[in-house]
Amino acid sequence: MSVSLPAPVPAVGVVCLRGDSVLLIRRGTPPRQGEWSLPGGRIEPGERAMDAALRELREETGVEAEITGLIDVVDGLFPEAGRHYVLIDYAARWRSGEPVAGDDAAEARFVALNEVESLIDWSETRRIIRMAADAR
Repeated sequence: MSVSLPAPVPAVGVVCLRGDSVLLIRRGTPPRQGEWSLPGGRIEPGERAMDAALRELREETGVEAEITGLIDVVDGLFPEAGRHYVLIDYAARWRSGEPVAGDDAAEARFVALNEVESLIDWSETRRIIRMAADAR
């Protein structure tokens, strides 16, 4: 089935782990405004995906991390918002900083991995977090 959406936008997401917790943001802008999600966003022209992931993490949370690997590539189809993203999701290990919401994040905090299922609505985000946690 094909949905009439604009060309996909390349974007990144980061599963930043610190012990048995993961860094989440509450989205301050559409799509999925108000929902808990991973830090991330659009890749800038000429920017490497991994660099975009670390930049978005810093901009949205103030946290520094080290990328530990690629988790998966996910199609984010949001017909209600008229958007299609190709999300390149990375695993990362926290290095420094306490989360402070910035950029388009309304809130940022580390959450126990066992709380993820009850906080995150989108099944793909829950799956990506499980994959990163299992690969540690």
